[in-house]
Amino acid sequence: MVVQTIAKWLVARPHNAVVGLAVTLLLPAPQLTSGAIMVLLVLSNGMRLAAMEAFVAAAILAVTSLILGGTLTSVIVLMAGTWVPVMLLALSLVTMRSLTLTLQVSVIVAVAAMLLFQIAVPDPAAFWQPYLDVMDDVIRENGLQLDTQLLTAEVMTISAVLVFWMLYTAALLTGYWLYSGLPAETANYGRFRDLNFGRVIAFTLALVSLLAFVIDIAWLSNVAFIVFVMFMMQGLAIVHWLHGEGILPIFAVVAVYLLMPFLQVLLVIVLAMIGYTDAWIEFRRRFKKA
Repeated sequence: MVVQTIAKWLVARPHNAVVGLAVTLLLPAPQLTSGAIMVLLVLSNGMRLAAMEAFVAAAILAVTSLILGGTLTSVIVLMAGTWVPVMLLALSLVTMRSLTLTLQVSVIVAVAAMLLFQIAVPDPAAFWQPYLDVMDDVIRENGLQLDTQLLTAEVMTISAVLVFWMLYTAALLTGYWLYSGLPAETANYGRFRDLNFGRVIAFTLALVSLLAFVIDIAWLSNVAFIVFVMFMMQGLAIVHWLHGEGILPIFAVVAVYLLMPFLQVLLVIVLAMIGYTDAWIEFRRRFKKA
């Protein structure tokens, strides 16, 4: 398989890893592409060697940016925002030796990050305004118009948390998948298809949702919405589990991913509902018993 051949090439020599990290950082959605490579390197070569390879790649990119007249600060922010979170996720996976536990912790960290943002930024509207201006300019260049009234500071904050959590989580899962396909013996940290966020997080979501409804506090509603949407990852895991059990054909799994860009909100909500319900009912365990 071509992808597995590339993964084998990346971990074979340090300079291969440096090239892979540097090149993919310049691609669209580097948190996914370059992030997945970083996860692969941490799992296969260890944190120390992966950090050294990232340092060399960062130095090459920084020098290149200076030669081309680019902004060094933006390159550093891009590298830190792409590699550091996935390195921590990969390290957590190795330390806890459980994919499910690692993703459970990632949900808690994402919610904590949103709450810290709201505490640290006194005026979220002013914080997001420069980003809205850039988005508006890009959209206008393509002959369209941005409805800024819908993109409030609250919506921007929630969207940023969910988008980055999904990108980093996808990078972890992709890197782990690449690592599992290496010809050498690899550690087993669990299967994505068995992912279950558990009843503790599900109960917490129900409690926070109830409090948000009774007390009418905005940040509680935001936390409830973010955690609910994150259950879409468990719903996606069920789709893969159904395929693994021979119930869903492969084209159905592919169709889910292909439809994601077009049915974003609808598909995510449906997957989240499936995942949240599964946290209570445990479809997969009941099916195996049956």
